Amino acid sequence: MKFNIFLGALMLWTTATFSSCLNDLDLKQPSQFTSASMWTEENDVASAVNGAYALMRDAFRNTNDFWGDLRSNLWTSGRVNDATYARTGLNRLEVSWTGSDWSALYKTVNQANLILKHINDLEFDKEESKNEYLAHAYFVRAYCYYYIVRIWGDAPLCLNPFESENQEDMYPSRVAANLLYAQVESDIEDALRLMPVSGKKIHQASPGAINMLRSDYYLWKASRLGGGQDAYKKALDSANAVIAMDYDMLDDFASVFIPENKTNKELIFTYPFNVGENVTAGTSPNYYAYFLAQTEHTQLLLSNGYSLDDVPVGSHAQYSIPNDEYVAFLLKDPQDQRGAASVRSYDDDFLNSQLVLKVVVLKFAGTWKNNTRSFDSDMPVYRLSEAYIFKAEALNGMGDTDGAMAALNVLEKRARGVENYYTGLDRNGITNAIIDEVKMEFVAEGKTWWTYLRNNKEFEQISSLVGREGETNVTLWPVHQNSLNTNKNIRQTEGYK
Repeated sequence: MKFNIFLGALMLWTTATFSSCLNDLDLKQPSQFTSASMWTEENDVASAVNGAYALMRDAFRNTNDFWGDLRSNLWTSGRVNDATYARTGLNRLEVSWTGSDWSALYKTVNQANLILKHINDLEFDKEESKNEYLAHAYFVRAYCYYYIVRIWGDAPLCLNPFESENQEDMYPSRVAANLLYAQVESDIEDALRLMPVSGKKIHQASPGAINMLRSDYYLWKASRLGGGQDAYKKALDSANAVIAMDYDMLDDFASVFIPENKTNKELIFTYPFNVGENVTAGTSPNYYAYFLAQTEHTQLLLSNGYSLDDVPVGSHAQYSIPNDEYVAFLLKDPQDQRGAASVRSYDDDFLNSQLVLKVVVLKFAGTWKNNTRSFDSDMPVYRLSEAYIFKAEALNGMGDTDGAMAALNVLEKRARGVENYYTGLDRNGITNAIIDEVKMEFVAEGKTWWTYLRNNKEFEQISSLVGREGETNVTLWPVHQNSLNTNKNIRQTEGYK
C-alpha cells in the first residue's frame, strides 16, 4: 500500500470532479493544478466534494455485490462459470480478488481528508455553505471507514491527506478496529451536526442519508460491539427521523428502480449512472451488467420467437445469478410483488440448453435503445424501506416485539397489500422475519450479508459458514496482494496466507 504520489499537483477533472490519488493507499495525479492553487475559492471545494462522491461511486460500483450479497451464499455463477463469484459464495476468499482490494476506498478517504484540511484556508460568504461541505466530507469518510472496518477489521486509519511523496506517514500500518469504529461514530455525528436541515440531495449526503448511516452504524454497534440499549436507542431515533421526513413508499415496487424514475420519493441516497457509461471497451459501469443474457444472442432469441422484454439482454457476460434456492424463495408467493419484479426464472429447454440461461435479475436492467443496453439504473444506497428494517431491528433489540412487527408490516402492506402480515412473533422470530424481508426487498442491493452479521445469524443461516465459528476471521476479507507488496508495514489479515 505504497502511497506513490505523483503530485506536482492535485487533478481537477474537467467534468467538475476532483480526484485525489491513491494506488493502494497509490496516488497518481498528473494534473494541471498545484495543491496550492487548487484551494483558492468556494467553487474549488464544491468541485472537491463532487469528486469525493465520484470516487465513492467508483469504489462501490463493482464491489458492492462482493461485499454485501455474494458471501451470503444466495448467489451462484450465471451463464459464465466464474470462480471469483462462485467461491465468494463459499466464503473461500483469495488475496488477488477485487473484493480484497481496499485502494478505491482509501482514495475516497483521502479526498475527504483533503477537503477537511484545506477548507479552513478559504473564506465563505455563508457559514452554512462551509458547514455543508464539511458535512459531506465527514459523511464520505465515515461511510468508507464503516465499510473498511467491517470488511477487514484492523486497518490503516488515515486522517491527514497525502499530498507529497516525502511525507513521514507514507507507509501506515493497520490499527485496532475499535479505533476505526470510534472515528466512524465521530464523523457521523459531525456530519449530522453540520448538515443543514434543508438539504435533500439524492446523489450526495442529506439529513436523510446521514441518519440512515447513523442508524446502520448504531445497530452494528449494538449487536456486534457491545453497544447495548443506548446504541439501539440511537439507531431507532435516526430511523424514526428518516421516516418522519418527506420520503414515501411507492405502491408499485418495480417502479422504484426504473431509469425514468430516478428521483422518486422512496430513494434517499443513490449512485448515479447515465446512458453511455457502459461503452468503454472491456469495462462495465456497475455490477448490474453481469445479470442478463448477452447481446450476442439477440438475433438468436428474436428468430426463435422470444421478446427482449421477456429475455432481456446486455452487453456483458452473465457472471452472477441468484441460486435455485434463492429464486424459489423469491417466487414462492405470487402475491408478493417483489419477487417477480426482481427476478425472472426460465423453465425453457431452448434457453436452458442453448443459451444456458436460467434466470435474470430484472431490477436494474437499464435502458434498451438502438440495439444497445445502457446500464443507467442508479445504484440505491439507502431507501425508505430500509429505514423500516432498521426500526424493526432496533425495536426488537429493545424488546418491543409489537413495534418491530408493525415496522415490518409497512413493507408487507406494500408487497402483498395486506394489513398485519406479521403477528405473534417472539424476538427470534422477528429476527428471522427481518432477514427474510431483506432477502425479498433488497435483491442485488448489497444488503443481505450485513443483515446476517448485524443480527448475529451468519453461522446459523449462511450455509457456507455453518460450523465454521472457530475459524480465525472467517467473516473478514484478506488484504489484496498489491497492498502487501507495496507497503512492508501491512500484515495480512490473520487467518489468511
